[in-house]
Amino acid sequence: MDRFSEMEAFVRVVEAGGFTEAARRAGVSKSAISKQVSSLEQRLGARLLDRTTRRVSPTEIGLAYYDRATRALAEAEEADAAAMAMQGDPRGELRLTAPQSFGRRILTPIVAEFLETHPQVRINMTLDDRFVELVSEGYDLAIRVGVLEDSVLKARRLGETKMILVASSEYLAKSGAPTRVEDLNDHALLHYSYLASGRSWRLAGSNGAERVVRAGGPLAVNNGEALLVAAEKGLGIAYLPEFIIEDSLSAGRVQALLPESRQPALGVWAVTPPGPFTQPKVRAFIDFAAKRLKASSAGR
Repeated sequence: MDRFSEMEAFVRVVEAGGFTEAARRAGVSKSAISKQVSSLEQRLGARLLDRTTRRVSPTEIGLAYYDRATRALAEAEEADAAAMAMQGDPRGELRLTAPQSFGRRILTPIVAEFLETHPQVRINMTLDDRFVELVSEGYDLAIRVGVLEDSVLKARRLGETKMILVASSEYLAKSGAPTRVEDLNDHALLHYSYLASGRSWRLAGSNGAERVVRAGGPLAVNNGEALLVAAEKGLGIAYLPEFIIEDSLSAGRVQALLPESRQPALGVWAVTPPGPFTQPKVRAFIDFAAKRLKASSAGR
């Protein structure tokens, strides 16, 4: 007799409190359930249930077996679901969150193209620079830029972006251009207030060693595009991702500073809740976004 069938029959009897109710819930005969449980006890050489005319209850051994059996059955069910999900077509609503500037400049065109090729998927996208709690806030997927904190969440690297120091020609004419990282201490530094390191900028010094500069300038704001506008207006020096400033650089509204000070590129990550498998709609979008980001990086 099938081991999992016996195990499932036993669990049903314990949860139903008897053979009759267990059989009714399973849609089988009482004798069939009883035969499976008896076969299980015989195979194990242990009595798992105390049977009286009024009730059926698990023995001490039965309680221990029930605990492990329920876990084994749950894992088997998850394995079945994972296998079936991998064969399914992407469909349903995908709840997605991403930083505002990255979402507007990079992600929205990818979303539009994805929806054209996956008509059975709907995307509910929230652009927010704060750290969003995926599980408690009910999101399927977050796109994050930077260094990830250790967590139980699953993550896949989709691409990368560089951080660049920029300022307008008007500001540099007024305050002078820094020639080394240490010079930044004498400048107005425009700060991104959601930076994980607080007001500290970590940059490579002239000898290649990491230097920490405190951004104590006149403006701190929680949006990178707002910082770029402030830099374009001559308010100070900003330290921003390449995808935010590339158009402004090309147009000459800001200039790049201290190229030797740049840190290793920041990762662009797809982050999903923990679990044994990824839903088809989520997996399909992550694969799609990874290809598009790789193609756009190659074209630069």
